[in-house]
Amino acid sequence: MSPPRQRLLEGLTRLEHADQYHRRLIWVAQIFLFAAAGIGAFWLRFDFRIPRSAWVYLAYALPIWLIAKAAVFRYLLLDRGWWRFFSLPELLRVGAGNLVGSGGGAAAILLLAPRGFPRSVYVLDLLLCFLATIGIRGFLRMIAETATRLRQDVPGKRVLIYGAGTAGLMLMREILGNPSLQYSVCGFVDDHPQKQGLRLQGVRVVSPGDGLTEWAAKLAVEEVLIAIPSATGAEMTRILERCHGARLACKTVPSLAEIMESHSLAKLIRDVDVKDVLGRTPVRLELEQIRAKLEGKAVLVTGAGGSIGSELCRQIARFAPRALIAYEIGETPLFEIQNEMREKFPRLAFEPEIGDIRDIARLSEVFGRHLPAVVYHAAAYKHVPMMERQVFEAIQNNVFGTHNVARIAAACGAEDFVMISSDKAVNPVNVMGASKRLAELVVNSMQDHGANLVSVRFGNVLGSNGSVIPLFKKQIAAGGPVTITHPEMRRYFMTIPEAVQLVLQASTMGSGGEIFVLDMGEPVKIVDLARNLILLSGLRPDEDIQLAFTGLRPGEKLYEEVNLFDESIAPTQHEKIKIFHGRVMPWSEMSAWLERLRRVSDARDTRHLLLLLKELVPEYNPSAHVLEQAFAEHEEHSLSSILGAIA
Repeated sequence: MSPPRQRLLEGLTRLEHADQYHRRLIWVAQIFLFAAAGIGAFWLRFDFRIPRSAWVYLAYALPIWLIAKAAVFRYLLLDRGWWRFFSLPELLRVGAGNLVGSGGGAAAILLLAPRGFPRSVYVLDLLLCFLATIGIRGFLRMIAETATRLRQDVPGKRVLIYGAGTAGLMLMREILGNPSLQYSVCGFVDDHPQKQGLRLQGVRVVSPGDGLTEWAAKLAVEEVLIAIPSATGAEMTRILERCHGARLACKTVPSLAEIMESHSLAKLIRDVDVKDVLGRTPVRLELEQIRAKLEGKAVLVTGAGGSIGSELCRQIARFAPRALIAYEIGETPLFEIQNEMREKFPRLAFEPEIGDIRDIARLSEVFGRHLPAVVYHAAAYKHVPMMERQVFEAIQNNVFGTHNVARIAAACGAEDFVMISSDKAVNPVNVMGASKRLAELVVNSMQDHGANLVSVRFGNVLGSNGSVIPLFKKQIAAGGPVTITHPEMRRYFMTIPEAVQLVLQASTMGSGGEIFVLDMGEPVKIVDLARNLILLSGLRPDEDIQLAFTGLRPGEKLYEEVNLFDESIAPTQHEKIKIFHGRVMPWSEMSAWLERLRRVSDARDTRHLLLLLKELVPEYNPSAHVLEQAFAEHEEHSLSSILGAIA
């Protein structure tokens, strides 16, 4: 920094902090301003030369004004605070203080001063005092902001703020007041035609449209900060396309709820994420209901190392359970969630337990040791094409494993059991969906076992293990192409925290036997999701990264559904959670079916397994791949029998 600039900065810094030394200094400054305003009012009234005859009026008026205004400013706490943080609410308070102080002083002068007091002095005093008390505050704020800018030795990154609303102005003020951000705002961008051409905080508002490229070049802009927390998914997509069309990187500020929870909007600036373009609204939670369900109780989560199970652990830990038991077959994911829990919740009694939900002895040992009151069952095989090739493993894990956990939970005195289901259980065309639907039927049939057993059904979650988002990101990082099965493929999407929060909320509503379905909004075309991810990576679809369509995989369908034809829908007190009521099979009948299914599964007989699944889940339509597999096994078995007979 040059010596003149350094000296200027030192002088500005001393002025900037002059209002912090002591409240007496503020008192002295205010008394001086009150006196100057009174004298100035007389000076203006008498054309800059106060006659001797008017001095007696000034002698009466001045002490009255000083006492009245000082008392009012003290009552309104205008003698406290830092003037360099002067804002609109304080402007109104200063105006009110001047109006009341000058009005009270005028009333006292009318009573005490000699007759003939010049009436116009009252108005002049009010105006001058208001301008003076406002002016000194504005001056000190200007000094503070000037000093802040001078502290930036390196010029900041030149940015445009997209959005000239409340969030944009908040962001602008934070950037001006926080030199560590190293941003230099060159302008605002806003779609509202009435805002274009205006100046906010001295910065021009420009039109986006097709002119964003020209404005970016003219202003030498390097980045765009999107300050429209209320933007829908479609609006965010349009903004992204404009920014990338102008070859500009972009970041965004979060929702209003996140802004209100933070002390600094600028610190929340982050890269635009895929959830921003989906336009999901924040979840409203009845926290006290969830706390009453979980606080002080032992809670067990199966599949605790998975994407849903681990988020369940994070959310449950916030409600102070007596113990949190994480049951997981994978050693590495269990180790990772254990380390995370011990770091973030050091006082939580976190109990990691390795085990398989198909292992009755291990389940009995863990449940008998911890006696959980609430069980969240998230362990499942969920990869659709893989389960088409591993039909017996899907049934043994998703059906018999669920039965094992529910049965032992009820036997050990659990109050509530919540199974995580899937929208693929609705009119399933794959083994995974059929197994989850059958698991729902098993849970519903066990209501006389002593616990409240419910299921919660929802769609795809962004970023979960095996979901399409991580795959697309890897393909984009590798330079493409991004592979999509079909141009009309649509899926429901939720964020992992949103899905888990609604699962916790739904678990407070169940009395047993319900299937809760989460509101997943509108289905999203996978091709649109892929294009948005490419835009978020700073690249252009079909130019920098190609899209390739590969055809439907085994067990996939173009559209997912949320309820069966014969299921009735009932609302709950939460706008994003509904209850579906469908057929319920008595446990005596279900147990007989499960025994038959177990024998067929143990025999590894795909053909008979599919027939049993079709009987239990009539809406199940096996994929061609599974039917071919069953036919090939049957032919192979017949050929082996013939060869054996010949031998």
